[in-house]
Amino acid sequence: MGEKQLWKPGNMLYPLPAVMVTTGDRDGNYNIMTAAWAGTICSDPPMVYVSVRKSRYTHHMIDETGEYFINLTTQQLAYATDFCGVKSGRDINKFEVLHLTPKKGMLKYAPMIEESPVCIACRVNRILELGSHDMFMADVAGVYADEDYMDKNGRFSLERAEPIVYSHGEYYGVGKHIGRFGYSVKKAKGSRRK
Repeated sequence: MGEKQLWKPGNMLYPLPAVMVTTGDRDGNYNIMTAAWAGTICSDPPMVYVSVRKSRYTHHMIDETGEYFINLTTQQLAYATDFCGVKSGRDINKFEVLHLTPKKGMLKYAPMIEESPVCIACRVNRILELGSHDMFMADVAGVYADEDYMDKNGRFSLERAEPIVYSHGEYYGVGKHIGRFGYSVKKAKGSRRK
């Protein structure tokens, strides 16, 4: 291993999920924004977050309605994911331009993306003003999973979804499966304790 270099403070976590956040406002307008600053906060109760700049069109929609969907992405949705990260919903209807389907679910204003394999319905419970971004912390109200991505045991198949991740300006596909949680301490079949 080489010697470590000291860099200035920065966000060096990698990779991050590349998700599409969908929102709606009280006038019936919809938007899609790509985010990598999104993730899990807590498992019990289930909570997630997305961090959004105040200047973004999405920010005012979440602030106004208190809800959003986190839509997981796939390699097939990579172009749309990038497009929604560089174009503003103030100027164009991204659903129409990208031929994506807004689908109503349990939220009142925000639609989910029908083409997404997993759509997480989020209700904001707290907003943290942090600097360049505000963090919209949310309770998970429900999760919609596309049956096309289920395996024969009814489990969501990450391999079928072919998710993408983001790292410092680049998108990547997720690699091969290398183990299941706890595999490092699991006893091999047929082994005996001595």
